[in-house]
Amino acid sequence: MLTNTRAWVEKELSAGERIEGVVRLRGGWTSQVRRLDVRGPGGRRALVLRSFVEPFFVRHAEGLLNREAAVLSLLGETDVPTAALVAVDATARHCDHPSLLMSLLPGTVRLDDEGAGERAGLLARQLVRIHRVEVTARNRPRAYQAWTCAERVGPPAGTGRPELWRRAVDVIRREPPDHRACFLHRDFHPGNVLFTGGGDGGTTGPRISGVVDWVETSWGPADLDVAHCATALALLHGVAAGMSFADRYTAAGGSTAGDPGAHLYWRLLDALAYAPDAEKLAVPWRELGRTDLTPGVLTDRLEGYVQALLERYG
Repeated sequence: MLTNTRAWVEKELSAGERIEGVVRLRGGWTSQVRRLDVRGPGGRRALVLRSFVEPFFVRHAEGLLNREAAVLSLLGETDVPTAALVAVDATARHCDHPSLLMSLLPGTVRLDDEGAGERAGLLARQLVRIHRVEVTARNRPRAYQAWTCAERVGPPAGTGRPELWRRAVDVIRREPPDHRACFLHRDFHPGNVLFTGGGDGGTTGPRISGVVDWVETSWGPADLDVAHCATALALLHGVAAGMSFADRYTAAGGSTAGDPGAHLYWRLLDALAYAPDAEKLAVPWRELGRTDLTPGVLTDRLEGYVQALLERYG
């Protein structure tokens, strides 16, 4: 941890506390995330320091980190398990890089295939709770932003199904469907959810212990959050896992677009953001052990998922 950032963190600690250790956390690609082990008169605790260091994210850090700070404060009064905000320096006025300091949540990211179905059910129920967060006009987050458009999508190199991709792109050429907006995480997927129990040797099944990475929080259609998680599940665990997530979400009490064409629009708007390069979503996943997610596997899964969406909703 660089000198200025360390000095800023130490000023935010309680009297008598000091940093004993700094550990780089894996699994992110937009920022550097570190666990800070702190010791003081009251005992030991751990904090998390999130810093933007890449030029693109540094340019946008003020909006991203201030948004996350506001959301963490808002969600502290809800049943959504999130970190507690400690401090934020979104413009690097004091730190070496734009940074946010927060509490450490228990649990780990679970990306393995074993138990994926059970975890998907928990993800769906958690997403329903996120979408039910009530906000006032004053603290409503920004309107959602699309992460691709028809002109930016390219089919994977060497695809044998160019017509499939043309059909998919034509779906998102239209104006966005009318929708009922709600509170969105906007980057909800298994890599941003922490679990305890089950796979970590406990005697109970898995449970969600935290939802992280709220920099993209938005106001928009629930279908878009459902779509993003479904795309991730399709790439992580296969097409069937992605296709079943919307059903899990509605079974948990969530509501998606009643018109299949509208739902297809949101599903493809998300999936096509990874065409032709689904690789960018999997880089942190491989860092967490999913070395089987090669470019070829990801491309095949993305193409199969797009086909399945068109067959079911097209």
